[in-house]
Amino acid sequence: MMNNLRYSIIFGLIRPEISEQISLGIIYVDGNDITVRYSEKKLHVMQSFVSQASYEALKTVLHAITTDHPINSVADISYLSRYSNNLIGFSELKEIKLDATEESKEWLFNNYVSSDTQSVA
Repeated sequence: MMNNLRYSIIFGLIRPEISEQISLGIIYVDGNDITVRYSEKKLHVMQSFVSQASYEALKTVLHAITTDHPINSVADISYLSRYSNNLIGFSELKEIKLDATEESKEWLFNNYVSSDTQSVA
């Protein structure tokens, strides 16, 4: 029996005061395995909506969570979903009744984030 897929959406915040945001990436939880993916195309779009300094900070955060792997547990994701700033946000961890396969992860990314080429870690 396989595990249901759990995920959290990563958002770039455009105008936090009205909750305007762009989905930039996704965090998958498959048992103890945590994977972070984001869309380079969507990240580039953020450059049109935020200052250059904010854009560079957002790039740095996304690069760090995909390459340095600071998200090691469900507790980390829970903390991130409660923490907020004016740049990046994370949804609460959700579960979908799909087996945690590469195909279902790809479907989820394509439907909630983007169908372009993305960074994966």
